[in-house]
Amino acid sequence: MHFDLIQPSEVLTGAVFASPHSGRDYPSDLRMATVLDERALRSSEDAFMDLLVSDAPSLGAPLLLARTPRAYVDLNRSVDELDPAVIDGVRRGPHNPRVTSGLGVIPRVVANGRAIYRGKLTLQDARARLETHWHPYHAALRDLLARQQATFGTAVLVDCHSMPHEAIEGMAGRNGRAPDIVLGDRFGAAASREMVDRIEHAFTAEGLTVARNTPFAGAFIAQRYGRPAQGCHVVQVELDRALYMDEATLTPRPDFHDLRATMARVMARIVDIARPAVPLAAE
Repeated sequence: MHFDLIQPSEVLTGAVFASPHSGRDYPSDLRMATVLDERALRSSEDAFMDLLVSDAPSLGAPLLLARTPRAYVDLNRSVDELDPAVIDGVRRGPHNPRVTSGLGVIPRVVANGRAIYRGKLTLQDARARLETHWHPYHAALRDLLARQQATFGTAVLVDCHSMPHEAIEGMAGRNGRAPDIVLGDRFGAAASREMVDRIEHAFTAEGLTVARNTPFAGAFIAQRYGRPAQGCHVVQVELDRALYMDEATLTPRPDFHDLRATMARVMARIVDIARPAVPLAAE
């Protein structure tokens, strides 16, 4: 299995926490095919995000963690976002800015546009990756959200990511600081305003600065699963990597565990937000 689904001893909430981009099990076929060294290959990772949110099960919420590296299969892309520039035999489709930039479901580049491969992959190899990595992850996520919604009446997926500090340099939030957190709800399409307001407060209560939808509004997972009118909310959370790691060396900061404790308090508030007075299964 190329993901870990960690269930609490007792599920207390409709909230689900997930990290689709922190996987670091780099397959041998990728290591053999890439022209990049390990540090460059890992530059697309949401490194250590899985550790920052690892307290979710102890708070009563399920935690879904990808093991698949983003450079191998991007689980936050649609299965049909195939890049003809990196996969042999794929026809060029309608313009898709993610695919055009090399960030399709089988990425062509990592951070700063560095090419992963010297040549192309076969369509057969690409499909095998998707069958082994993409489909099982999304089947697990889909079933998990359906179970949460059936039990609690509402499912709230907090899709956890990290962003390069350079992505928010020069931005000024409400207090004049660049945001520590960017919440993406696809401008209201993936989660209700009330839900996002409450999740934002969970972060600001810890002194973190929050922006919404700029520069990250949410990608495929938010688009696919966010159905607020039907009781399924998805909020993509982007955390500034500079808060917890050295981006050049891909090593945690000395105060990493302080931020993990902060995230645990944030998650505890979100667990309460998605905790109904009486679970539907008990009625």
